[in-house]
Amino acid sequence: MTKNVSAPCHGRNLRRGCELLDFARKLFRQETEPPGFVFSRPLVAIESDDWGRLGIRDREGYEWLRSRGIKLGEHPYDLYSFETGEDVAAVGSVLSRHHDSAGRPPCMVMSFCTANLDFKKMKANGYTRIELLPLAKGLPGSWSRPGLLDAYRAGIRDGVFYPAMHGLTHFCPIAIENILAKGGERAALLRLFWEAETPYIYWRMPWVGYEYWNPGKRRAGFLPAELQQMQISKASECFSALFGMPPVSACAPGYFANRDTHRGWSQIGIRVAQNGTGSGLNAPYIDATGILQLHRTIDLEPSHRELEVDKYMQIAGNCFARGLPVIISTHAINFHSTLRDFRTTTLAALDSLLTALETKYPELLYVHDQDLYAIVTEGAFRSRDERVTVSAKRQEWKARVAHQGAL
Repeated sequence: MTKNVSAPCHGRNLRRGCELLDFARKLFRQETEPPGFVFSRPLVAIESDDWGRLGIRDREGYEWLRSRGIKLGEHPYDLYSFETGEDVAAVGSVLSRHHDSAGRPPCMVMSFCTANLDFKKMKANGYTRIELLPLAKGLPGSWSRPGLLDAYRAGIRDGVFYPAMHGLTHFCPIAIENILAKGGERAALLRLFWEAETPYIYWRMPWVGYEYWNPGKRRAGFLPAELQQMQISKASECFSALFGMPPVSACAPGYFANRDTHRGWSQIGIRVAQNGTGSGLNAPYIDATGILQLHRTIDLEPSHRELEVDKYMQIAGNCFARGLPVIISTHAINFHSTLRDFRTTTLAALDSLLTALETKYPELLYVHDQDLYAIVTEGAFRSRDERVTVSAKRQEWKARVAHQGAL
């Protein structure tokens, strides 16, 4: 995720620009990636973010915010709410109708935020500090999604969902603490949203940052390693409480991760890191921390743009011709139905794409992140009751920028 930035820095008027360039050099310093892996079979994975992360509670919460002067409806994320049990079950149903050459259904890697703001406790303290409620203990305040946790777990048992760790909160806690301490319009806006039991709407409030990234002036940039480790450890504990097992795969909120993040993940047992699209085709590789770095290749986001099956099939063909896996990226908003029915269109789009892939590539295998790690370390993965052999070999690959901004 690095670019070589250089420019002359002469005169007082350019001093600030030089400081920014120096910061960019440190942040985006180019490093040589180790040889990547190419595979002997067409492999397809689905990686999906933002599960477990609250938005606008329901229609009542939506109208409450509108009555307070918030003009909603300008952007799809104004309609981001939260998945229901029915939403999750519908995703599982579509996935279960598809099968690869080994008879296994596609398995969506669902990256979870493992805690949410505890609005009741925060209201009691006058919204002066952050309080969290682990997802394993349910939803805060007036939020209600009957059967949701059971739907997650049922999909995992059926082999159509694979849980991964997105983080604890998605937003940067240091950024929020600084805003609350400073007061003013931003703090007032946060408290207005919290009164409606809505954490924030990112496109309107980018100053909340991402979990490991503080965009504010005070300690701007990636959080120190010890603070990242604290967030990572808490998220892992909440993940284990929710799913009864530790996380193996992780995706940083906003795809903002650095070496400290990767070290922190490695220390809790993470073996796979998910990265966004936007940097061309990248071969998976194992970094210095022992983590397998994966890069997504197709953005399936019907809530934001129309499905382009022909374009996606061209990308898939390019990947398979080079021995690379096709990794489909999608976000939880595409499967929501509470404020707007994004789910129906997305499931039809996903169904069409999977059908096209299965038809054109009958030898394809559906894999999840842990399968890919097993392939590169053991040469095989477990499918149902049999061991499926897939060869993976290292190949020199041109280093590319690994970061893509979040939706």
